Amino acid sequence: MVTTTSNAFGLNGNANGSTGSNAVAPAASPVSANKDMFTKLLVAQIRNQDPLAPSDPATFVNQLSQLSQTEALENMTQTTSASATMLQSLQVLAMGGQVGNQVSVETSRVQLGETPLQGTVQLGGASSLTQLVLTGATGVQTRIELPPHAAGAQPFTIDPAKLGLPAGKYSIAAEAADGTKPAVEIDGRLNSVRLSGTGGIVMQVAGIGDVEPGWITGFNGKTTDADASVTFN
Repeated sequence: MVTTTSNAFGLNGNANGSTGSNAVAPAASPVSANKDMFTKLLVAQIRNQDPLAPSDPATFVNQLSQLSQTEALENMTQTTSASATMLQSLQVLAMGGQVGNQVSVETSRVQLGETPLQGTVQLGGASSLTQLVLTGATGVQTRIELPPHAAGAQPFTIDPAKLGLPAGKYSIAAEAADGTKPAVEIDGRLNSVRLSGTGGIVMQVAGIGDVEPGWITGFNGKTTDADASVTFN
């Protein structure tokens, strides 16, 4: 039952490829720059100390120790950043192997076209009446009533043609008989995997749009391979 309501520069500086005096020197790294500055300050401090009241040598030892700790932290930060970049690239390669497969996505929005969408409502308990609520850009709500179902995944189909719903973006939610709002999962084809401008991984799924990897709840294989399924809890 359905109801509707409102609501490039070469390596060398000269043309013949030989290294000349006008070659551009590589910029010093932040770690080297900090070390050079610290060393200059330490030498200046030693040269200008009062010879009648020299500084405690332990002070210089402590300062050198602090420099070593700072260098270690900076090197660790650079290593961690490089490792994170490599890990992200590996994730994109791994996810890219799934392109063309069907996936399940937990979502609160869908993109309707002419093709029906399949999905499930993840019921935490038995429900005598579960409703799917689709809300369009204009605020108009369409409610789809689902039959009684025990706890677990209750399947459903959204057929835009039968429901008279125009193509577009909709929010989607579920309401169980006890008033709870169980999670809604949509099944769709994984069309592409890419890195965003901020370095995150973006996956494009048919019927939903761009999603984050954390939204994926299952890799279900090709549409012709109904037995292949990997699910994340």
